[in-house]
Amino acid sequence: MQNKGLIKLFAFLFGIVSIYQLSYTFITNKVEKEAETFAISSISEAEEDYVAKREALEARYLDSIGSNPIFGFTNYDEAKKKELNKGLDLKGGINVTLQISVKDILKGLANNTKNPVFNKALSDADTASKNSDDTYLELFFDAFDNIKGDTKLASPDIFANKELSDVINFQMSDDEVKPIIRTKIDEAIVSAFEVLRERIDGFGVTQPNIQREGNSGRILVELPGARDIARAQDLLSSTAQLEFWETYKPTNQSIGTFLVSANEYLKSVVETDTTAVVEEEITKPESEIDSLLSDVSDDASDLIGQVNPLLGLIQGPGQNNAIASVAIKDTAKLGEYLRMREVRRLIPAEIQFVKFAWERPTADSEVVDLYALKSNRDNIPRMSGDVVSDARDDFDQLSRPAVSMSMNTRGAKEWEKLTGDAFNNQTGIAIVLDNKVYTAPGVSTGPISGGRSEITGTFTVNETKDIANVLRAGKLPAKADIIQSEIVGPSLGQEAIDSGFMSFMIAMAFVLLWMIFYYGKAGIFADIALLLNILLIFGVLTSLNAVLTLPGIAGIVLTIGMSVDANVLIFERIKEELAKGKGKALAISDGFSNALSSILDANITTGLTALILFIFGTGPIKGFATTLLIGILTSLFTAIFITRLLIEWYISKKGRSLDFSTGMTKNLFKNTKINFLGKRKIAYVISAILVGVGLFSLFTQGLQQGVDFIGGRSYQVRFEHPVNPSEIASELNTVFGSGTNVKTYGDVNQIKITTPYKVDVEGIEVDNEIQNTLFTSLQKYLPDGTSFNDFTVGASEKSIGILQSTKVGPTIADDIKKNAVLAIIGSLFVVFLYILLRFRKWQFSLGAVAAVFHDVLIVLGIFSLVGKIMPFNMEIDQAFIAAILTVIGYSLNDTVVVFDRIREIVGLKGWNNGENVNEALNSTLSRTLNTSLTTLVVLLAIFIFGGESLRGFMFAMIIGVVVGTYSSLFIATPVMFDTLKKRIQSGKE
Repeated sequence: MQNKGLIKLFAFLFGIVSIYQLSYTFITNKVEKEAETFAISSISEAEEDYVAKREALEARYLDSIGSNPIFGFTNYDEAKKKELNKGLDLKGGINVTLQISVKDILKGLANNTKNPVFNKALSDADTASKNSDDTYLELFFDAFDNIKGDTKLASPDIFANKELSDVINFQMSDDEVKPIIRTKIDEAIVSAFEVLRERIDGFGVTQPNIQREGNSGRILVELPGARDIARAQDLLSSTAQLEFWETYKPTNQSIGTFLVSANEYLKSVVETDTTAVVEEEITKPESEIDSLLSDVSDDASDLIGQVNPLLGLIQGPGQNNAIASVAIKDTAKLGEYLRMREVRRLIPAEIQFVKFAWERPTADSEVVDLYALKSNRDNIPRMSGDVVSDARDDFDQLSRPAVSMSMNTRGAKEWEKLTGDAFNNQTGIAIVLDNKVYTAPGVSTGPISGGRSEITGTFTVNETKDIANVLRAGKLPAKADIIQSEIVGPSLGQEAIDSGFMSFMIAMAFVLLWMIFYYGKAGIFADIALLLNILLIFGVLTSLNAVLTLPGIAGIVLTIGMSVDANVLIFERIKEELAKGKGKALAISDGFSNALSSILDANITTGLTALILFIFGTGPIKGFATTLLIGILTSLFTAIFITRLLIEWYISKKGRSLDFSTGMTKNLFKNTKINFLGKRKIAYVISAILVGVGLFSLFTQGLQQGVDFIGGRSYQVRFEHPVNPSEIASELNTVFGSGTNVKTYGDVNQIKITTPYKVDVEGIEVDNEIQNTLFTSLQKYLPDGTSFNDFTVGASEKSIGILQSTKVGPTIADDIKKNAVLAIIGSLFVVFLYILLRFRKWQFSLGAVAAVFHDVLIVLGIFSLVGKIMPFNMEIDQAFIAAILTVIGYSLNDTVVVFDRIREIVGLKGWNNGENVNEALNSTLSRTLNTSLTTLVVLLAIFIFGGESLRGFMFAMIIGVVVGTYSSLFIATPVMFDTLKKRIQSGKE
């Protein structure tokens, strides 16, 4: 081998750099273990809030030693930034996809115009977006063009307004306006991206990830390690719309008159409706009338029984300039009353523009205050948040957490006038953030100059930090809806690490021992190369700041199984050369040279499918593709160069012998003469039956589609004792409606709940509503004293409650499904094209693609047939698509190796009516079965020990490897041969 010195130097430097990169991970793990030990020794488990206090002590310890030098070249703070990134499923945290509302941006650019054509176009775009892949902006333009008539985008009451006058004038055509609006929309989304990035920087998690997804207005945010999930969700979705309003006095006579009048109106409506219902049914038999009266009494008990529908909901006067105090559970009903058109007509003229707003409720509060704000015809606040120049978390005069704000010059003048009016009128000033009143103090000392203000209330220190953070970062230009989310609790993340490590070690041990058992001393050299390969994979992952996920670990473990393939190919070729009577050195040289073509072809086809998976995959699936791609490259380097260096170094010493087998394996698969082509008709019949049964099941039973593809919410819930999923499903279907699915997920005390309930409704309020309903419905299965906070996802170190939750909106579900189809079709096309270019005959491509279709259809058919009876999750989701693509890659890997040998032997000896094809298949049989066996054992290790979330994924892979091995021998080659048969018989081949 030439350039040995250069290869040795490169391998040495590559290894040293990998060790250096990984050293940061070892350092952070060591320091964090010391912090955990310190915290445990400093606090008793019997103390209240033990976990929270322990985490606070750990954080304090890490802060105190963060800048202390370690080993003379780094410190903890620096090492933390360079450690191996662990994904959400290994570390816990939250991953969300935010959809910036382009509709809100358009309305803002048009100054919230009342133009009917503009607003109808928005409405039509809303409808069209539910069934279209186009961006919302393009749908709006199309809708506007369809209905515009003589109206132009550059109308004075649309985009040719004062704010856009520097770029749009009323003489411009629609085609001239559209690119300007596209630019403005993109600028607004970039602004939203920067606002979110600044907020995340102030949140306090290490290694956050935020990125835009094309020009769709979607922003992907991942906060690994985030424990306070509710806080993270508020931070991400809050628009930070800060407003200052003057309030009406709680004693205002007009407010009181209105509430009494509204109450009387509602009483009359209820009494009229009840009487009408009874009179309508008066002709029914007496028994039915009695039943009807009973139903009316039950349905209207909240209203008729209280006599006062509206006033009966008010528990007393509010505090801090609020007009009333109401139970949180009654706020929706009272809000509904106040929004009724007939009720709004009762508002006295002197307060006709009154705006009602609720107080921001505290965590443990059961009541909330209602405020009456002085509004105007345009519903514009006296001051908005754009006057705030700085904000910081602080403490008020009573040492309570607060937010201190500074205003710019314009804001200071407006603040002085607003506080002066409030002082003169003896009213309060409501500080409103995202439509919630945070505080509404009165002004007792006259106008306040200087532009200083303060937000006080019942805050925690973290809450004031977050409020100050979002105010400094600025408001989002439009609301940000969470259209997809995945939340993983820290305990589940640790379990994933433990199970992933277990599967990794078992697979590694088996492969290392198998190589020694089968190839003797040569196997030891292959093992050394394999260990170096693992080191290089982790080193590259760290240096690229890539994220290690549970599927990523699966990709590394799979790489272990597949990386021996190159060594197996090389060793089998060396054995063939030795059998021809060649000397050791020449046999080794020829063995490496002759195996190179097959190795490259096999890894390129697998790499192409992994690359497509990387392009179309998201989140953990992209992690799987990343590790697989890196593993393919590093395994090629170690197998081709490192193994050869070690073998040539060993045989260079006199008196040393090196056999590429052991006594037990020396004659395995030697001189096999199986007539594969002769059995092809039997194989065709068997395959036709398997594919036919699978297709029948697919058309009749279908597949269990996961929330990735149909949208919805799923929750992984663990209980203290075993539960009956059918019983829970029956109860949840009564509250969520039909369609809610409950199944055992792993252990008998663990279930997975999937529901389409309100899948098309966005907002944290809906998420909280569903989790509240789940908690109420499942409370009887939980230990006594379990609180809602203990039950929800994100609680530290818990073993009971929601461990993981996922939400996928219908729009993004359609996109995921489309990308999955494109990934599969794209991989098939690319591989067909590669094989066509590589083998120069379309028959080879046809054989390979036929085998792939055969394998995919059998995997799909088995999932359809047994999906509902298997004791693990077999839903069709992104992970399943990753499995299908990997099966495609593996099947092609095997097929290409066989085709390479056929091309080689036929090129030397001719086709000979298929005899030489059989010879090629028999000569590769040892390699085929060897690689399949090691890969299968690796997959079984992941399947058994790798965690519940990977079982369906691994099951698909196991089927794929078995069927792929079969199809490369009995489908791909026979199809290729049969389509070439006429040319062979005519002598054209």
